[in-house]
Amino acid sequence: MHRKISVIGLGYVGLPVAVAFGRKARTIGFDVNRERIAELRKNLDRTGEVSSEELAAADLLFTDAITDLAAADFHIVAVPTPVDDANRPDLSLLLRASETVGRALKQGDIVVYESTVYPGVTEEVCVPILERESGLKCGVDFKVGYSPERINPGDKVHRLETIVKVVSGMDEQTLDIVARVYELVVEAGVYRAASIKVAEAAKVIENSQRDINIAFMNELSIIFNKLGIDTKSVLEAAGTKWNFLKFTPGLVGGHCIGVDPYYLTYKAEQVGYHSQIILSGRRINDGMGCYVAENAVKCLIRADRHIKGARVVILGFTFKENCPDTRNTRVIDVYHELMEYGIKPLIADPQADAQEAMHEYGIEFVDMDSIKDMDAVILAVAHDEFKSIDITRMDAFFGDGQKVLLDLKGLMDRREYEAAGYEYWRL
Repeated sequence: MHRKISVIGLGYVGLPVAVAFGRKARTIGFDVNRERIAELRKNLDRTGEVSSEELAAADLLFTDAITDLAAADFHIVAVPTPVDDANRPDLSLLLRASETVGRALKQGDIVVYESTVYPGVTEEVCVPILERESGLKCGVDFKVGYSPERINPGDKVHRLETIVKVVSGMDEQTLDIVARVYELVVEAGVYRAASIKVAEAAKVIENSQRDINIAFMNELSIIFNKLGIDTKSVLEAAGTKWNFLKFTPGLVGGHCIGVDPYYLTYKAEQVGYHSQIILSGRRINDGMGCYVAENAVKCLIRADRHIKGARVVILGFTFKENCPDTRNTRVIDVYHELMEYGIKPLIADPQADAQEAMHEYGIEFVDMDSIKDMDAVILAVAHDEFKSIDITRMDAFFGDGQKVLLDLKGLMDRREYEAAGYEYWRL
């Protein structure tokens, strides 16, 4: 399959895609962020998804010049599709990327979108932009397809190459070309979806399903905490049944699980259906930051600590463990809610992108070694560095009086800490 590949958007998704194709042939990696391009040209990836060695070994042209895209005839668009402050789909980056590709488009090209969208966006929203910018006709001069990304940031096992890739095309000929192109790099193989809309829908329900399951765990956690029952112990017991789904409670952030359900419900409302289960799950998960902060305050009260001005540190700020990405982290909800109680928590995260956290949230991290005289510690993210903390190290974080530990991910031995006199709480 002799196609010249370009990848538009070199973030957590686009860069691994570009590198995978760059191992096979010359690949163009395009991003509007000049700082990002400069770093990648030096074989540096601040996201940690791709090593310097992998970047150096791939045949890649990193560029922010639209003219360079004209050398490719198979364009993969992998830009973020977040939601706005009202949880409505924000397609602004996708629309701009479509304009960019449209300006470089020529006869015979294929454009494949990987960004998460609601069913219909590729053909009804993106195609008109491609046609307007290029002066070409879709289906006659160029073709489109959709292949949803399944990359899991920070996961070194489930990679592009090892996950079955869903592919789709506007017609059978396009589908065949798209499938064969991705088969060059996806060792696990491809699944040919019946249509572009089917592939778009498959993506949003994958993460909506996970979101609902975690919401159920979070609701159970709320119930069991009111009943004085340890949720983790309940889940371990229930998990001995062969068909019990092993989800756990927690803060649900990131670019997929906390976002994709809103894309589906937005489209559902356009056709007159108001989601019940999906939005109910979203409400539960969106409220967990406040719930954690409220319980931190209750724990401080039980430990006879003053609330206003209490010294609290949050360990972990990224949206998931062992990943530097802080965008759409729900730890920020805990932070803001504690501020409402007159508590300005410190935050430590040895894995997080400190520059990104300052830019996105105005948050400056403290060094782990500087943490002392705390009233409470909130262990929020299951980084490997935090898993190795023993009770002696934990003790050193605190001052005099009863120690308060909120272990959101259940990383520590509850009995050990309670036996040591801690006020211990977990989801």
